[in-house]
Amino acid sequence: MTMTVDDTAPALLSDRIRNALTDEIARGELAAGTQLDEQQLGDRFGASRTPVREALRQLAVSGLVELRPRRGVVVTRLTPGRIMDMFEAMAEIEAMCVRMATNRMSPLERSRLIQLHDNSAGFVAAGDVDAYDAFNREFHELLYRATHNEVLVEQAIAIRTRLTAFRRTQLRQGNRIIRSREEHDGVMAAIAEGDGDTAARRMRAHMLNAASALERYIADHANG
Repeated sequence: MTMTVDDTAPALLSDRIRNALTDEIARGELAAGTQLDEQQLGDRFGASRTPVREALRQLAVSGLVELRPRRGVVVTRLTPGRIMDMFEAMAEIEAMCVRMATNRMSPLERSRLIQLHDNSAGFVAAGDVDAYDAFNREFHELLYRATHNEVLVEQAIAIRTRLTAFRRTQLRQGNRIIRSREEHDGVMAAIAEGDGDTAARRMRAHMLNAASALERYIADHANG
């Protein structure tokens, strides 16, 4: 089926192509070893090669596809163990970030965090995974930057970039989007109380819950 999209906004278009392919890979509709042809993808999405190439580049960063000599872009094999290891590492880094941010964030950063969290209620009510995912990235990255530790920010963003596709996909599992915001509520309450240790424990649990949701999503669709 051809999906026609606006080629006048290449950044947004590449995100939409990436998101569609991410979901198909996670559901097993694009099996490991499948070759992705730029021209075919361009025809399917009604797009030029520029946003298609950018979408494939982003998928490669997340490890969902790889460039192979003479074969072009190929879907890689999902390895649940590797994905869970990355989520575990991310959980510890995010816990460290929120503990530090609780004590270091400025009033302006705190106000922005509250505003972001409040606005996310509408995305949850609408079941808008893409909008919630965009909010979620901004929410977590604000927490990283609120540590005011450049090395920690760099490390957190680097691992998050590898997990971007998976963190979005887990939001499609059951009522995960609702649970995600509820878990953010708990983190925000601990931050408001100035309790960095509790905020860290809740953030760690939040990330591990996301990993479990992704694992169930992949298993459900593999068995379907």
